[in-house]
Amino acid sequence: MIIHNIKVYPSKIYLPKKKQLAWKIAEVATDNARLNNNSIEMAINRIIDNASVAIASLNRKSVIASREMALKHPRKKGATIFGVSSKYLFDSEWCAWTNGTAVRELDFHDTFLAADYSHPGDNIPALLAVAQQKNKSGLDLLKGIITSYEVQVNLVKGICLHKHKVDHIAHLGPSVAAGIGTMLKLSTETVYQAIQQSLHTTISTRQSRKGEISSWKAFAPAHAGKLAIEAVDRAMRGEGAPSPIYEGEDSVIARILDGKKAIYKVPLPKTKEPKKAILETYTKEYSAEYQAQAIIDIAKKLNKKIDNLKNIKKIDIYTSHHTHYVIGTGANDPQKMDPNASRETLDHSIMYIFAVALEDAKWHHVKSYSKSRANKKSTIKLWKSIKTHEDKKWTKKYHDPNPKNKCFGAKVIVTMNNGKKYIEELERADAHPYGARPFKRKNYINKFKVLTKNIISNKESERFLKDVQKLKEIKPGQLKKLNIDINKSKLKRNRKIGIF
Repeated sequence: MIIHNIKVYPSKIYLPKKKQLAWKIAEVATDNARLNNNSIEMAINRIIDNASVAIASLNRKSVIASREMALKHPRKKGATIFGVSSKYLFDSEWCAWTNGTAVRELDFHDTFLAADYSHPGDNIPALLAVAQQKNKSGLDLLKGIITSYEVQVNLVKGICLHKHKVDHIAHLGPSVAAGIGTMLKLSTETVYQAIQQSLHTTISTRQSRKGEISSWKAFAPAHAGKLAIEAVDRAMRGEGAPSPIYEGEDSVIARILDGKKAIYKVPLPKTKEPKKAILETYTKEYSAEYQAQAIIDIAKKLNKKIDNLKNIKKIDIYTSHHTHYVIGTGANDPQKMDPNASRETLDHSIMYIFAVALEDAKWHHVKSYSKSRANKKSTIKLWKSIKTHEDKKWTKKYHDPNPKNKCFGAKVIVTMNNGKKYIEELERADAHPYGARPFKRKNYINKFKVLTKNIISNKESERFLKDVQKLKEIKPGQLKKLNIDINKSKLKRNRKIGIF
């Protein structure tokens, strides 16, 4: 691994492309490094995970709308849409759009947290769509996914976006472009231009994740994937990009991030070094913001210890800066305390999540967010009693560069009316790679079966799970096997007339 110092250069100083971050990323994408077997197996796990959450969300409002848009773009030699029969094919960028929305909708897939946030599984829908349209093999797809994870994870380690309220899809566009570059065996020059275009077009603000959180939270990464596909297409046709996109005088760093005096340290693998960053990422056991995963585990434990929840006076949660200020009371966001807030807002409220998990001792991706559940009087009382606090100890652990030490937990103190206190502390969610019961292949398969039950047939479920676990053996032109067909009658429609 090499640490690259990235800074801004005035226009009068020529910065050779080979010294630019976008070129260095492109070199990682095109070095044809040997694949790590553990990375391969984890990539397969994440494809299963993506399919789980995508199928579970197919009849949610945003996914229905995105699917209707995609259905208007058929293509004879195109890609597939989750849920739609594989005999119907569509433009890859529109498949990436709707499949990406389906994957992101429930906020229930994988995560990586460091200087910034990310859901690296967001890379997969775009890569799969392009792989299908370009008749690539299972091995080609795996190489692309592993590159995308490598790039996104290392950008997240080195460059903080949320400090400037820039949405984390700004790291996703370049990682998708890089992964497609690997998969299609493009030149370093082509990938370099595509990465720069992708970054340039995927800058947006984090208002999508604050206040009245709308369906754009689900659309945003899908849109980034779609834009990255289009950027690669233009670059393949010989078109260039704003350059240097990271280091220029009026670049992203200079004008949007830390400014002209900024220095960012971005780690990237050496030439031919196997890409293992995917192994540092972690998926979710519960459908909520990742920083809530350990909190839910704590709540379940406290449920067993506290005899009468009605006698709780207050609950204090001591946690990291990110957790307190983004999804805690430090956000100063009244929507996070509103029983009538959207599902997208509630899954970003640690107060709501803890209250429900404490009462129910479990979590369900639909029932735990229902309007009736959110408006339960006892829940609201608990909800209002919760305050979060930043503890620098937890902030330090959050940012620890060693993945074995990095954690996203909390200490919870429940104070009863009689003064008695219950204290529970947990560094990592139980399902974390270094948690009490890390997710293994069997857990991903179980998650798939639970989330797709009564949506797909047992035959289709077993067929998909068999094919995806043999991904390395899937030949060029056979990646439609990773689609999942659903009875047409089970897919809801949006009949409103749009432009398409």
